[in-house]
Amino acid sequence: MIDLYVKGSEKKLGSITEADLKILVDGLEEESADDQDYFIDLATIDVLADGRATEHLVRLLREAVGNDPGIEIRWERR
Repeated sequence: MIDLYVKGSEKKLGSITEADLKILVDGLEEESADDQDYFIDLATIDVLADGRATEHLVRLLREAVGNDPGIEIRWERR
């Protein structure tokens, strides 16, 4: 499993599968091959929710963003 966190903190947002992580990696811009963080906003979630992302991933990201303009998240394998 992969855990998602708010970048810069230990606040865990939830866990996702390898398939969910692949959606994030394939759908979002990475600054380098080692990049494990992403900026997420509602527009980004809408793009991912076009049928590629699971309902679980979309719900987790929407709850994480909430009313904020966007947040940075990071992932970590356990």
